[in-house]
Amino acid sequence: MEQQKILVVDDDRKIVDSIRIYFERAGFVVAAAYDGREAMRDARANQYDLVILDLMMPEIDGLDVCRLLRAESSIPIIMLTARTTEEDKLRGLDLGADDYVAKPFSPRELVARARAVLRRASPSHTEERAEIRQGDLVIDLRSREVRVGDKMVSLTPTEFDLLAALARSPGRVFTRRELVERALGWDYEGLERTVDAHIKNLRRKLDETPTSCISTVFGVGYKFFTSEER
Repeated sequence: MEQQKILVVDDDRKIVDSIRIYFERAGFVVAAAYDGREAMRDARANQYDLVILDLMMPEIDGLDVCRLLRAESSIPIIMLTARTTEEDKLRGLDLGADDYVAKPFSPRELVARARAVLRRASPSHTEERAEIRQGDLVIDLRSREVRVGDKMVSLTPTEFDLLAALARSPGRVFTRRELVERALGWDYEGLERTVDAHIKNLRRKLDETPTSCISTVFGVGYKFFTSEER
């Protein structure tokens, strides 16, 4: 099996070296960048499976790097942040990051979170059905692609998993905790409010098409609604 490649972006070389040791022991190939400009240059020149991205960096900060990367690709992104408030953590998710890990962190936990994100990003070969169709919306569960008519909709792994979880049970209301368990994994320890950030990004992308299919059930969570409910 080909080794997965990870780009670690942080201006603290000790943190980069620590992350490199743990990920290489876990079987990954690790490259490093020490500022935002170098990160963008490296990410554009190479094909990585995951980017681990510090929030506070010189040249271009992590939020801007996340925004630029997300505009160009759906590569999984985990943000590292020393900021501790909930709003600070959610800012990166609003820009399309798949997960965040607060500093100081356990390198073993970071490896586990990276594996979870990569697992969600991998095409599934065990789906009972190949796709879900709702009007012009087609969710291909094997290739993990979403189309509206002839237009491809680029989603992050987390956004895809949330949409698929909702679409598998149209009309059912899911709590945020249920969506965390279904889309992020039962062992996910992040904030349930991260679901709101991902749903907001998902809606924005779908609202750029003629399809909008996720509604809020206030005080409870979200549901996928069919064309008959519109």
